[in-house]
Amino acid sequence: MALHPGDNGTMSSALPDLPPTPSPPPAPTSRVARLRALAILYLKLGTIAFGGPAAHIALMEDEVVRRRCWLSRQDFLDLFSVASLIPGPSSTETAIYVGYTQAGVPGLIVAGTCFILPAMVLVIALAWAYQNYGQLAAIQDILYGIKPVVIALVLQALWRLGRSAVKTWFLAVIGLAALAATLRGVNLMVVLFGAGALTLLAREFSARPHRPHCILPLALTGTAATTLGVAAPAGLWSIFLVFLKVGSIVFGSGYVLLAFLQDELVTHRHWLSSNQLLDAIVIGQVTPGPVFTTATFIGYLLHGTPGALVATLGIFLPAFFFVGITAPIVRRLRQSPAAGAFLDGLNVASLVLMAVVTWQLGASAIKDIPTAVIAVVAAALLLWRNINSAWLILASGVAGLVLMHLGR
Repeated sequence: MALHPGDNGTMSSALPDLPPTPSPPPAPTSRVARLRALAILYLKLGTIAFGGPAAHIALMEDEVVRRRCWLSRQDFLDLFSVASLIPGPSSTETAIYVGYTQAGVPGLIVAGTCFILPAMVLVIALAWAYQNYGQLAAIQDILYGIKPVVIALVLQALWRLGRSAVKTWFLAVIGLAALAATLRGVNLMVVLFGAGALTLLAREFSARPHRPHCILPLALTGTAATTLGVAAPAGLWSIFLVFLKVGSIVFGSGYVLLAFLQDELVTHRHWLSSNQLLDAIVIGQVTPGPVFTTATFIGYLLHGTPGALVATLGIFLPAFFFVGITAPIVRRLRQSPAAGAFLDGLNVASLVLMAVVTWQLGASAIKDIPTAVIAVVAAALLLWRNINSAWLILASGVAGLVLMHLGR
């Protein structure tokens, strides 16, 4: 069942006017048609979504909100924010939430699987090349052109989502406070929960108190750490349990994942060397789709293709579980005045964290005149020509190949 704008009476009417866009295709009516549309969309995004979670969210917002009108911006923000509160890869979980809104549990499975599948196949191929030839495949030239476009895409999404999220001066202040806390190194979960809690408290002081419903289950999911995976040889079952444990307790980016994997696989189990782990993290960062496909690469190194498959299943299975148990209450969160206030603060903080990551990525993506030109041209095409982001990414990859070849 799709979410609709207007659930709390303050959504679409508050949105500012945007430039006219082409009429979206008619929404699929039957569940089979919706599942087919989800599969096609997320197979495409899983193939072209370079740049990490911020870029994934930007591409999803462009496709799901602007082009297909499956969700309002407010609905999409709510899903993204709740995904940030539960363990696992937030962009993949956002994809899974979108699938649930369109086709229930089957949509949840189809969207998540199709987003993960292209990256998993590519990573297995790269792991085979790494193990047989001792080096990573040459993809830096392509990424040289793609990275500046990713920055432009994320900035466009931040602008559109930010205009929907920052509804009041108070929320703007919450955003500035979240930015200051993030820059001082405060834990991202503290920033997210703190922003939501402050907005909720402000509402409680300014209106008749309401008991905040449905927030506690979300907070409890963050404490759902499992103790699975005791020290054992790298068999298929032990590989599965280790990555099931990691997928159940890790929040956020591949850098957080690195710390957990270093402790589990290098320090305690001695399954990998530090250099092998760093190579695995690089593969997860530079391939399209979820960064957590780092697990696919490690699984292949430990036990070939079967190891890659069970590691992928283990690390992503908790995401499907957590989304499955929280998806039915997301709409009630927005309908509850107290929980809606919590979500408003959470939305602003989520965008702040996304903006900080974009700033950090931009420093390495836009490093010379050609990449600056690519970024400016991409931003212009996105703002004034409404060009499809998939074509823009493919063209920029080719441009990167040509520019690097000419520079040699």
